[in-house]
Amino acid sequence: MKSTPRNLFMSALLGGRRGERPPVGNPTSIACHDLMDAAGVSFPEAHLEAEAMARLALAGHQVAGFDVVMPEYSVLQEAAALGSEVNWGHCDMMPDTSQVPYADLGPIEVPENLLEKPSIKVVLDAISILRRQVGDRAAIVGKVMGPWTISYHTAGVQNFLLQVGKAGRDPERKAKVERMLDALMPVTIAHANAQFRAGADAVVLADHATGNLVSPKTYEEYLLKRHQIVTREIGGPMILHVCGDCRDRVELFSQAGFDAYHFEWILDAKKVVEQVGERISLVGCISCAQELFSGTPEQVYEQARYAIAAGVDIIAPECAIALETPLANLKAIVAAAAEGY
Repeated sequence: MKSTPRNLFMSALLGGRRGERPPVGNPTSIACHDLMDAAGVSFPEAHLEAEAMARLALAGHQVAGFDVVMPEYSVLQEAAALGSEVNWGHCDMMPDTSQVPYADLGPIEVPENLLEKPSIKVVLDAISILRRQVGDRAAIVGKVMGPWTISYHTAGVQNFLLQVGKAGRDPERKAKVERMLDALMPVTIAHANAQFRAGADAVVLADHATGNLVSPKTYEEYLLKRHQIVTREIGGPMILHVCGDCRDRVELFSQAGFDAYHFEWILDAKKVVEQVGERISLVGCISCAQELFSGTPEQVYEQARYAIAAGVDIIAPECAIALETPLANLKAIVAAAAEGY
């Protein structure tokens, strides 16, 4: 008897039995114009209305053929709940912050009704809707931002990184960075646990300590211990997403307590599997810019087959895809996985 898409995904995520084929996942966002047209939903509605958010996520399973549904398409849900002003974009533009509340790095004021804030509640409501709609057929994957990324969007990316850079020579500034991260950890934990209660099977934690912004030393100094706390406090399977070239910190990621790591094509699937594949499940790593956006279905297929042969557990785009990505290229990932191992 064939496994359900949900069971294929969850078994691969948790290091269980290998099914008849690798699952196709969606840890970030596969929202694109073709999928919006098929679902009859666009931005900004899919960021702001639970029914629209759920309908677009469901299209990822019903139209594109992915084994999961993932109903959060931005990185700003927590930041908006904490007071950042957000431009939620339109059909050709992803959301962005227009003003941040903590340029001075705090002190952070976390609302007592955090989970009732519109930008958080809409995600929880969408997950609940999807749980009723998909049952056990597809895996439901939630998404939260880690404390580093929330700092970007409540203090400003450049400003926060500048403060971190200066902290090495300024103990008072370092303490301020540490306090901000400590204050934001409960936001990540509360949002993730609420998503599990709403019906998520797994939750992606995106924390953008990427290679071109943050050194491995900085990750180890500021984030590793906090990720270990976060993963202990969150009651369900977790996938770490960090964009970019992270080959110099993959070992650290494998120590943080996550069930899986979502990585980019630049890392090379074979090398990542050899390095940490015995210790953490791996999700990835189809190139968004080259193959999915500007390549052909044949090129996407070949890249997916390479990842499968390398031993990647769950095949997925490496990051959130470009809105102009052709649906045919997303379906090529599914076709490659359908060929089996």
